[in-house]
Amino acid sequence: MKNLGDAVAGARDPARTALIDLADPAAPREWSLGALDAAAAAVARGLVARGGKRGDRVAILAANGAAYLAVFFGALRAGLVAVPVNVKLPPATIEYVLGDAGVSTVFVDRERRAALPDGVAAVELGTELEAFLDPGAFSTVEPDPDEVAMILYTSGSTGVPKGVPLTHAGAAWAGEHRRRATPGLERHRLLVGAPFYHMNALWLCCTFALPGGASVVLLPRFAARDYIHAIGAHRCTWLAAVPTMMALVLRETEALARTDLSSVRRVALGSAPLTQALVDRVKTVFPGALVTNGYGTTESGPVAFGPHPRGLPRPDVALGYPAEGIDVRLVAGDNLDADEGVLHLRTPALMPGYLNLPHRTAEVMTADGYYVSGDVLRRDADGFYYFVGRADDMFVCGGENIYPGEVETMLERHPGIRQACVVPVPDAIKGAKPVAFVVRAMGEGVSAEAVKQWALANAPAYQHPRHVELVGELPLGGTGKIDRTLLMDRARALVGTPPA
Repeated sequence: MKNLGDAVAGARDPARTALIDLADPAAPREWSLGALDAAAAAVARGLVARGGKRGDRVAILAANGAAYLAVFFGALRAGLVAVPVNVKLPPATIEYVLGDAGVSTVFVDRERRAALPDGVAAVELGTELEAFLDPGAFSTVEPDPDEVAMILYTSGSTGVPKGVPLTHAGAAWAGEHRRRATPGLERHRLLVGAPFYHMNALWLCCTFALPGGASVVLLPRFAARDYIHAIGAHRCTWLAAVPTMMALVLRETEALARTDLSSVRRVALGSAPLTQALVDRVKTVFPGALVTNGYGTTESGPVAFGPHPRGLPRPDVALGYPAEGIDVRLVAGDNLDADEGVLHLRTPALMPGYLNLPHRTAEVMTADGYYVSGDVLRRDADGFYYFVGRADDMFVCGGENIYPGEVETMLERHPGIRQACVVPVPDAIKGAKPVAFVVRAMGEGVSAEAVKQWALANAPAYQHPRHVELVGELPLGGTGKIDRTLLMDRARALVGTPPA
């Protein structure tokens, strides 16, 4: 498959169910491989008929659904570049993304149309899309080796989002690599609740599951109870989620108790730190499932680590051993082969550079072709890698480096703590000090003081949170990760420090 738009083309069994669209949970709609293939071809023909040219950028601003995939595949088949847009962005940032990417047409659902700037050419998914389609056969454009397929935008937590161009060849390599490592993929039914503007969901569907013959159960957006219902109603075998999404699922004890979860054979978690406490709870709820911890970045692709070459069992929270075809190193200062340091990766799926941002590209790309991830990892004696924290999340308290991820892992070992997030607040004496937001385990009455005492007893004193706030849940950003920026603002308000 040279063009990612052909992910559902040429199937040996076009009648096979490819997608179950839960846009209306009360009336799920099944799409065969053949029907998705025909819809993608009709989008491609419609784009060309209306003057779409190779290299033009086409944005998609919509909730997950079959129409989203048809537009994505169709645009790529016609040689255009797909630009998925975060539906949670404010209108001003959406306007920035459309301008930065040079978008010519936006495919949008009704709920988001009002967020588009005036004068933008738009096709609303629904009756307008039906009129846009031009049914019939289409000859897919064969991309050049380095031709861009899509531009994904980072979350922009530290400024405006950055565009990440990704090539057909790089994405196809990543999908093929993962499919080779997953025998029997065609027997699986994957549940996808993460949004398509996030790398995990889009790559999972478009380069892994559908080309590999698996079927996908697709939620329009993540909601814990809908996610649980879909598992039982559609006998899902493979769950893919960000750890914070899974933590919300596990809180729904009543829904889990009344749902048949026996179909689940794999739970793939990734895109955020994973703790042993969460793994243990997942194993209890899904006892027949293999639980894995994945790692990937938008800039370097979804493949970095995998099984150990000597067959050693992977520890629960380990990311794995460097995958074949991937160059990995940990860098600490001048040491390019440290056992703990910032992860550098060189992969066939690596971006060519940030869109319109050569200075930012120079900051993250080394002269020898590595991507500087900004993630701090450690390597054990067997060669397994573990996530420690973000280098830019690290803060200094009284001269000591604190990685929030390490403190959160320690706190979540407490049986009365379900989730924890640690953020810094400025301090005139220490420079910064840690504040913890803690979600208590169901039925547990752990106090803020008990959380502090647990930290003092189980970690260096400088790591213990000086203030603990007990909360019902942690706020999530658009990609299902904890919104640390929001929590830092709340922490400053709680302890009486002015905004940074």
